[in-house]
Amino acid sequence: MGCTLAKPIVDGIENEFQDRLLVLRINIQTADGKELARQYNSLVTPTFILFDEQGQEIYRSIGQIDPQAVRDLVAGSQ
Repeated sequence: MGCTLAKPIVDGIENEFQDRLLVLRINIQTADGKELARQYNSLVTPTFILFDEQGQEIYRSIGQIDPQAVRDLVAGSQ
């Protein structure tokens, strides 16, 4: 699943949890985007990473995102 195909799924998750989830989209074609990808060891696009409130990685998916897994994680962080 490419970034374009994942967009509607990510948009839906973002809308569903807009008060509890901050979604950032990184363009790895820019210097800043490449640096962030390097920092987070993201070698393939799309890569989806979720962090908890303390900044700890709690979810990573490469290629496709599992909306239900994200929902469960966000709902569990109430």
